[in-house]
Amino acid sequence: MNVRTPSDEDVISLVGDAVAAPSLHNAQPWRFRYLRHLRTFELYADFDRALPYTDPRARSLHIGCGAALLNLRVALAHGGWHVRTRLLPDAADPTFVAAVRLVGPGTGDADLASLHPAVTERHSSRFPFDEDPIPDDLRTTLTETARREGAELAFPSPWHLQYLLELVREAETSERADPAARRELAEWTRTDAPSVNFADDGVPDYAFGPARSGGGAAVRDFAGTRQVTGRATAVFEAEPQIACLSTTHDRPEDWLRAGQAMERLLLLATTEGLVGSLVTQPLERPDVRWLLRDPVTGAGHPQMLLRLGHGPKGPRTPRRPVSEVLDIWP
Repeated sequence: MNVRTPSDEDVISLVGDAVAAPSLHNAQPWRFRYLRHLRTFELYADFDRALPYTDPRARSLHIGCGAALLNLRVALAHGGWHVRTRLLPDAADPTFVAAVRLVGPGTGDADLASLHPAVTERHSSRFPFDEDPIPDDLRTTLTETARREGAELAFPSPWHLQYLLELVREAETSERADPAARRELAEWTRTDAPSVNFADDGVPDYAFGPARSGGGAAVRDFAGTRQVTGRATAVFEAEPQIACLSTTHDRPEDWLRAGQAMERLLLLATTEGLVGSLVTQPLERPDVRWLLRDPVTGAGHPQMLLRLGHGPKGPRTPRRPVSEVLDIWP
């Protein structure tokens, strides 16, 4: 079977889709290499972009790399390539997180390919959402989508949701009182960003969303203790719709699977007219993270909380140029 070799322009476009993925504080902790002679993309974790205080085990870093990997798979499926993906292919190199080899033409995953328009449409929204509930059939579809990538998605019961929100608030209060956490947050946020072109990473203030003046939404306030001139305030939804993404184990490969599941369901949610944002505060504290587990079974390792719903789309946040994250080898 002949495999169409992508041109360098194709490779650049494919990686451009990959790096549209979300990552903790928009740190974009990834690098790509394309090997022409092997028709293989290699994905590497960029530990120079780690957040050692907020993410000491690099769990969130791997989740971000997993999200970028899923976007690459979507772009390749859209381009008509069938691929074989290996996670952590070299035990001697922990930075080498995935290899994606083109093995056939015209047999790309149709379900993945259908998500391609959402790659550039998906943006985190930190605005108030409507109170309209997500339909049960869509919740079921999102849950099944997460399972296809080796993860579980659960929408907590009302009493468990209130418990989760208390943990989020506790974690956020702890962060505000922690000088080291505040310093790391300040390193990755921009409070004087006039446009998306101001910087190529981090979270600019126009993407912070309004300051919360009421409501129970679990939205991280990227301003921290700082004042942002001209920032609006708003009342958020009283009962946010939160979903917990978890995996059976808690190893780097599980984190990569969680990242792929997270991005796949976020892209599907986007195609269904939903918006979302990531809730990471309690996951950043080991003493709180385990409390997020299913209270009935006590099983699974929580990897991400997702706030989903109907509401305003979030603004586009900056991305590093593809030329800075991609090498093309013979």
